[in-house]
Amino acid sequence: MAQVVFTEQAISDIDDIATYIGYDSLHYAQLQVEKFFKRTEALAQFTQQGRVVPEFNMKSVRELIEGNYRIIYKIVNKNLIHILTVHHSRKMLKRAVIVSASVKRNKSDLS
Repeated sequence: MAQVVFTEQAISDIDDIATYIGYDSLHYAQLQVEKFFKRTEALAQFTQQGRVVPEFNMKSVRELIEGNYRIIYKIVNKNLIHILTVHHSRKMLKRAVIVSASVKRNKSDLS
């Protein structure tokens, strides 16, 4: 079973999304945040469940779709997954965001 670790960038993205949604509804902001974390839970057992990110075409960089958002992750090795960014599907995905994502804390630290 792999450990799923959220990078600083991913945490920041989720915070920004929650803040934006929260302007209209704190309830729906919290629901969206919960959906992001729930969507990534299965990665611990099924690391390759997402598709390869077409912009990068690297087998280790994959994505899960959650509503209008792309959860981009990297398979570091069979025991470690880094959630790199959570990105709105209408926005252009920048390579620099993927490359510069640094690990801050894992999902268990956020509870």
